[in-house]
Amino acid sequence: MTTLYTMPGTCSLACNIAVAWLDAPVEIHNLAYGDHKKDEYLKINPKGQVPALKFDDGEVLTELAAIMAWLGAEHGSEGYARDKRLGYREAEALSYMSSEVHAAYGPHFAAQRFAESEDAQEEVKQAAYTTLRDKYERLEHNLAHAGGQYYLGKRSFADAFLYVLTRWIDQTPIAIEDYPGLKAFRVRMEMDDGVKTALARQDMDPMD
Repeated sequence: MTTLYTMPGTCSLACNIAVAWLDAPVEIHNLAYGDHKKDEYLKINPKGQVPALKFDDGEVLTELAAIMAWLGAEHGSEGYARDKRLGYREAEALSYMSSEVHAAYGPHFAAQRFAESEDAQEEVKQAAYTTLRDKYERLEHNLAHAGGQYYLGKRSFADAFLYVLTRWIDQTPIAIEDYPGLKAFRVRMEMDDGVKTALARQDMDPMD
């Protein structure tokens, strides 16, 4: 069976939610934190990151947006087809969330990669938080523009990733209360059966 490798607290939760929404025949293998850097997993994904999707023939697909695209193409119905408007808008949203918002968390998660001294690390963190505030303002605006319930007006994989981003904000000095639309979105998502299933499979708890 195809296996999705996940780890608590990571963006892999979004792929896990997608699997639950689609009821796709994908096994979830939840790694303990740190196991992603061990030899056993590095043989699967030498980048030492999650998510990774391993197929029956041993081939491995990495990167969240690519895995989401495969899930939609292989197991999705009308709303997730790549040749539909929702599909390409979904791809656009996932690309933005990955390359802009997720990437902006780099100094928060690993400040030592950007600076050596503690003072310098704190400076790059504060700069990252300034950037993230702008990103969350855009996410808040886009959600409201789409009607406030789903990021693209209809449920899509973009909502799964956005949910992850609304969880991460609590690890920073940024208050989700400053983004009431995103706060309400997170609450609604945690009432979703697929989200509940994915959280349980990754040994994670709801935020609200």
